[in-house]
Amino acid sequence: MSIFEAMMLICFGASWPFAVAKTYRTKNVKGKSVVFLSLIIFGYICGIIHKCIYKPDMVILLYVLNLVLVSADLVLWFRYRNREVMAELKD
Repeated sequence: MSIFEAMMLICFGASWPFAVAKTYRTKNVKGKSVVFLSLIIFGYICGIIHKCIYKPDMVILLYVLNLVLVSADLVLWFRYRNREVMAELKD
């Protein structure tokens, strides 16, 4: 297991719970990009595949945790995006 890979995933993953909580609390997705979130999810899936095929170790759990958190943020984006559209139409 690479300590540097683990630290990278911990650092990247540290912000996702706050982002998900803020989106859930405010029900506001303004400024969030579905393309960006999708690319991050794709990257984590690629990391998981790499770990499964070439170097299985416990770091895969960090990839999965980050994938779940970013996926939750993406689900919230789809759930609350209509609020943004409706707010723009009212203006």
